[in-house]
Amino acid sequence: MNVDGAIDEADWEKAEWTDLYVDIEGDHMPMPKYATRTKMLWDENYLYIAAEMEEPHLWSTLTTRDTVIYLDNDFEVFINPIPTSPIYYEFEMNLLNTVWDMMMPKPYRDGGGNMNSWHIKGLKTGVKMFGTLNDPTDVDEKWTLEIAFPLDVLSQEKYHLIYPEEGKRWRINFSRVEWQHEVKDGEYVKKINPDTGRPYPEYNWVWSPQGKINMHMPEQWGYLEFTKNKVGQTKNTEVKETEVERLYRQLYDVYRAQKVYKKAHKKYADSLEELKFTDAFTFKGKTVQPYIIPIPHGYHVVLELPQVKTTLMVNQDSKGEIIKE
Repeated sequence: MNVDGAIDEADWEKAEWTDLYVDIEGDHMPMPKYATRTKMLWDENYLYIAAEMEEPHLWSTLTTRDTVIYLDNDFEVFINPIPTSPIYYEFEMNLLNTVWDMMMPKPYRDGGGNMNSWHIKGLKTGVKMFGTLNDPTDVDEKWTLEIAFPLDVLSQEKYHLIYPEEGKRWRINFSRVEWQHEVKDGEYVKKINPDTGRPYPEYNWVWSPQGKINMHMPEQWGYLEFTKNKVGQTKNTEVKETEVERLYRQLYDVYRAQKVYKKAHKKYADSLEELKFTDAFTFKGKTVQPYIIPIPHGYHVVLELPQVKTTLMVNQDSKGEIIKE
């Protein structure tokens, strides 16, 4: 791969595009104003990502690495190679190919903070613009990008657990930030809301909807499944969430309810009854019931699936386990 942003290699030609991105909140929101789509490939060294973003107004300003890139229009990648781990990676880049790479020890909601000192050694990125940058006098077409993430860097925990092999699944999501703009003194600037005196909120367009304006919910990201089959030679390529994966994700509904409960009562609930949590859990058409185990300063919410000899657990810090006998 020549990672220059052009997406013109023969391998990319054979790879399929994702569906067009949607609003971060989901289908009840309007479709994004401009189209965005992504391709993915991998080899023994890299995960490759390409993106194409329709954009009639190419503008960007930030040039210093690890600044807050989403203050420009940008493209973002969120990767969790071990779906039960709270550790994940966030990456952002703008039209000037300025990047912000960070590792998250755990989500912000659990008191986590981004580790800006963490850099992706061996990272390759490229941008190609179809139009003129920062020129409001014309109408542009789009911008495209390529990213090559070194696999050995996305393994801060245990390399053998994340390395791609047939059927290996990660959690991943992509986001595009788009700001409303206006032109002043011949330059693009963010459009100001006269009622607040501040810029209008940015649009967030994503591959896998989050349900709310928050990318830092790894349990809501999409699934990336690796296969060694060549592009075009794979049968039954549709990746579906398994029932176990669905139930594990559903346990986070209890986790979120516990957050609300603690804010109101200064402690976690000791049972679903105390939490007044009544959402139904089903497995193979039958009702299954999770339960809460109180621990000092926290809890485990547990769901046992004896039919498949599997136990699912999530704790107060977003850490989960899928235990198979």
